[in-house]
Amino acid sequence: MILELADIRIQTGTQAQFDAAIVRGIEQTIAKATGYLGHQVQKGVESPERYLLMVRWSTLESHTIDFRESAAFTEWRAIVGPFFASPPTVEHFELLTESA
Repeated sequence: MILELADIRIQTGTQAQFDAAIVRGIEQTIAKATGYLGHQVQKGVESPERYLLMVRWSTLESHTIDFRESAAFTEWRAIVGPFFASPPTVEHFELLTESA
């Protein structure tokens, strides 16, 4: 399992619209992608324009090839991209340890 972590910064004052857009975007695009296992979105408390999108993929290629090179990725960016203050920082992680 691979965890994609996207650190997203949006334009000030667009939180309510972005909240709706990211939910819609995930449901319409990411959640239907090959290798998608689940996701979580966290909103910043001290920095309300900051969001962390965490998507669990079966393999790295499920995200970097199957999704990123598909029409669904273009649709995803059309839904959420207009809110970005800057391009998101995206990294991938492998689980080392976790609690029950």
